[in-house]
Amino acid sequence: MDWLRTHRGDAPLIVAFPHGGTGLAGREDAFVSPWRARLDTDWWIEPLYAFVRDLGATTIATDISRSVIDMNRDPSGASLYPGQATTELCPTTTFDGDPLYVEGTPSEGEIEQRRRAFHTPYHAALAAEIARLRAQHGRVVLYDAHSIRSRVPRLFDGELPQFNIGTDGGATCAPELEAAVAAICAASGHSHVVNGRFRGGWTTRHYGRPETGVHAIQMELAMRGYMAEPAALDEHHWPSPLDPTPAIAPVLHQVIAAALDFAKGKP
Repeated sequence: MDWLRTHRGDAPLIVAFPHGGTGLAGREDAFVSPWRARLDTDWWIEPLYAFVRDLGATTIATDISRSVIDMNRDPSGASLYPGQATTELCPTTTFDGDPLYVEGTPSEGEIEQRRRAFHTPYHAALAAEIARLRAQHGRVVLYDAHSIRSRVPRLFDGELPQFNIGTDGGATCAPELEAAVAAICAASGHSHVVNGRFRGGWTTRHYGRPETGVHAIQMELAMRGYMAEPAALDEHHWPSPLDPTPAIAPVLHQVIAAALDFAKGKP
């Protein structure tokens, strides 16, 4: 599975990148355009967090675009945000509501094929790494790394806070971990929110079981913190490159350090 990349470390921390891929799995002709199919990628998210490997963290990343199948959705297709605008397990529109497909939408058979080919193996790999590290450590932190454009009117009003911490209302990790991450973000001078518009997706909610020693937290970054966001989104202006010195990089280093300290039981 050359679309799935796992880097194994021995520290009690996993950083997952479910939405950084741009591969369309041979389905390019089905989409309105490859550019539109890649529009909502969590751009440059993996290189932004490249430093975690030097700290001994395990990373799991997929090269498959979220437009093919969303690794952070419930495999049953149930909505994570009932009553709110969102995208499906196999999205049919962009975040802005523009159609992804030239005609029609994926059939149930096609969705099932994508689920078996990509979603199931991704989560099997993630579950295996959690089990491996949990056997070595008293507790493990799963940090689900995400990003999104700062302004997406269909999904939320106004400008999104820079740091969006999701723990499903505190259910997916110990309160000490949530508080430590929130305190760092609050002291950073950037805006932040805990369990706001993005409370944590299926990954966070499915694996976060503090009572078993597995603590999951999602971080949704507004992209303005590490790349330019042009007023016009087109093939000539999007995506813009990763800023070589992202404004939020020092904060992310502190957040990851706090997650590691918590996992290791440090005060």
